[in-house]
Amino acid sequence: MLALTQKHLPRRLFLAASAAAPLCAPTILRAAGPEFTYKFATGQDPTHPVNVRLKEAFDRIREKTAGSMEIRLFPANQLGTETDVLSQVRSGAIEFLILSASILATLVPVAGIANTAYAFPDYDAVWRAMDGKLGQYIQAKTQSTGLIATMKIWDNGFRQVTSSVRDIKGPDDLRGFKIRVPPAPMLTSFFTAIGASPTPMNFSEVYSALQTHVIDGQENALSLIASTRLYEVQKFVAMTGHSWDGYWPLVNRRSWERLPDSIRTTIMTEMDRSVIDQRADVAEKDRTLRGFLEEKGLTFRTMDKAQFRAVLATTSYYKDWKAKYGDEAWDALETATGKLA
Repeated sequence: MLALTQKHLPRRLFLAASAAAPLCAPTILRAAGPEFTYKFATGQDPTHPVNVRLKEAFDRIREKTAGSMEIRLFPANQLGTETDVLSQVRSGAIEFLILSASILATLVPVAGIANTAYAFPDYDAVWRAMDGKLGQYIQAKTQSTGLIATMKIWDNGFRQVTSSVRDIKGPDDLRGFKIRVPPAPMLTSFFTAIGASPTPMNFSEVYSALQTHVIDGQENALSLIASTRLYEVQKFVAMTGHSWDGYWPLVNRRSWERLPDSIRTTIMTEMDRSVIDQRADVAEKDRTLRGFLEEKGLTFRTMDKAQFRAVLATTSYYKDWKAKYGDEAWDALETATGKLA
């Protein structure tokens, strides 16, 4: 068969045949990319239950939206410190982040009520408050800042104190103790009330600050202490259980409203499915990580929490925070915890 060239056909016929030729060529099908690609920032190590369960949620979201919604995970402060990322999400440069209530309190003060010292005796009380009236109150206040906080709060666990210089046996051993806290007024207030010397600091700086003895210790849940290898630069763990903290999933309002209703519903459904798994993970790790951390060289002390509460009772700690948050928020807290002030 002769190739189609101008040599064999008049110019007019050659041009007509050339124009028609592509219509007869095989069609090449390419998979369409996602219609929406959003970034999701976290501060936790990739092995932390937050990131493990988020990744599972994102995989299900991509599958259930037939690939039209892709959420890309950026763990371990890859996109900046907690406070930096919060600013980026508010501006829309990043679409999602998961942020501890203690840090969110720098923007939405009432979010810090979740960190009230010795408010929650157990997880039953935590979820009564945070999945109920108190959590809804915080979500409503958050959405006035240009952020959407419609999904359930994730677990960060009960916070414990670690030290490299002092075997803490009770509240007296914390006097003058230079302890890192998040830039969170509630936690700073608690440690000030019991006589410690709190030092606000972003978590990305904590390991090196402990290593160089800029600070004497820090406080976090056992799951975070383990996943970030703080046992390499600490010697003692005081099981103070002084405060509970959680992680709020947050999204930029404009980015959220850009999504179709069906995709928003899928995201909320799959996120709230994964949060149940993540809560179970953290609770289990809090029960089992002590043995692992002891093998890594940490010495544990069980605290008498009544001693810490007795110290707080001599201060205006609860009274001051009740006045700051207002009766509505404080009543929502005490509905779940019982009388505090």
